[in-house]
Amino acid sequence: MIVDCHTHVHPLREQARPIWKGKCPATIENVLALHDQAHLDVSVISSAAHYLREMTREEAVGALRESNEYLASLRDQHKDKVIAIATSIPGGGEKHLRELERAVKQDDLRAVLISSSHRGAYPDDDDARDFFALACELDIPVMIHPPSVGFGEERMDNYRLASSVGRPFDNCLALSRLIVRGILEDFPKLKIIGTHLGGGICEIIGRMDYAYEMGDEAYFLGKYEPMLITRKPSDYLRMMYLDTTCYHTPALECAAKTIGADRLVMGSDSPMLLSLKQKSIDIVEQADLTRAEKDAILAGTACKLFKL
Repeated sequence: MIVDCHTHVHPLREQARPIWKGKCPATIENVLALHDQAHLDVSVISSAAHYLREMTREEAVGALRESNEYLASLRDQHKDKVIAIATSIPGGGEKHLRELERAVKQDDLRAVLISSSHRGAYPDDDDARDFFALACELDIPVMIHPPSVGFGEERMDNYRLASSVGRPFDNCLALSRLIVRGILEDFPKLKIIGTHLGGGICEIIGRMDYAYEMGDEAYFLGKYEPMLITRKPSDYLRMMYLDTTCYHTPALECAAKTIGADRLVMGSDSPMLLSLKQKSIDIVEQADLTRAEKDAILAGTACKLFKL
């Protein structure tokens, strides 16, 4: 069995934008074609919601409801192949919370995708705490996905560096901040899924541990206060899940050794990147892991998270 946890469908208004020149890749038609081509059992569809960058939180409420309802309608048309997840903005306020609650309870959306940053705000900000409390109450995973560009855009405007480097950077920063700012300390039942293999967080988690453990010895690196966690950062990282969207088998193996293969779920980001669907499956199959570990990554853990 194979479940792809990371595949995108844009709402119709976004598909029609001139930037796509009439060939937006994030359509249900492309999802289904690739689903059959790669012999998937389930595709988890979400809106990457990059258009939110242009909207205030207030302006985004209606657009998010439109997107949530559209994905639910596609799920209803293809129940044997597709499940859908909602999109929201942490810290968006009461209207965002109520729309997420509606999408989960009425439309049966099985998780929620949020951007790793939104117009300079990060999910660990104090005004997002009610969002995480609601996610725990609804018992849904929170998928952390990068926006079109996070920080450092001025140095990533060519060679597609914003996509290949900038987005993972932003994801890694968001997950790191969730750890040190005590979100998992305060919400231990929270189910976080970091996309794009956490943007490299498994490679730098040792540095986060020493930054925490060295205390006054590392005074020259900056302050480590207020102290909001009671364990080293790697302990909280192992409470998270990561999807395997990385296209690099050694990186996948590093993640499996760092947090455990049972904390990984298969993801392709295809659509958007149509040609990478099969490669995303192949890197799992090529990894130096047991058959049971590969099966957990390809489907087992996702079935538990999304209640399949």
